[in-house]
Amino acid sequence: MSVAAAIVHPSERKPAMAQKARRVSWPEFEKRYLTREDGYKYEWTDGQVEKTKSTMNQTQLFVWHNLSRLLWKLSQTDKTIGSLSAETDTFLSDKIHRRPDMAYFSIAQMKAAVGGKPQIPAFVVEVISPNDNINRVNRKVSEYFDAGVSVLWHIFPELKEVYVFESGQRATICRDDDVCTAEKAIPGFSITANDIFREP
Repeated sequence: MSVAAAIVHPSERKPAMAQKARRVSWPEFEKRYLTREDGYKYEWTDGQVEKTKSTMNQTQLFVWHNLSRLLWKLSQTDKTIGSLSAETDTFLSDKIHRRPDMAYFSIAQMKAAVGGKPQIPAFVVEVISPNDNINRVNRKVSEYFDAGVSVLWHIFPELKEVYVFESGQRATICRDDDVCTAEKAIPGFSITANDIFREP
């Protein structure tokens, strides 16, 4: 066959078949992705693996520390106050697995989880980086509230801003001395943006 005969005019080419991502079962996902330590966070949605660059790194530990310190102070007077955990595997439904950057679980929820009952955190914090896909971030807002989360914060370390979401309401943006609150989920949990971003 000559070279000329092998060339196909663009108008005669068959359209390429779009390849669908292979579906992954939860047991396979659990085995292949949950223990990876490669700088990425892996989540599972209805058989699809979602890979995002990990946003909680050592330069942002102080944010977790500042929020955890407030929780510790509140727990001194209210023994039902729980803790803020980092990247805890959380099922929002039987088809949606998430690993929130931070999630609050009360003492009662922790006891129920030990007994084998999966829990939905009342308060979730996502640290947003420039690498995050905005459509995916916005979709997760709906997923959290549909599952029963009361308060969601999006923290933007570079901008030093916090977007506070409550179910059915528009986000409130906190900056500087604005008070960010999660009192709907945790009584007394209010802190200024400056204090959230206060470095050690």
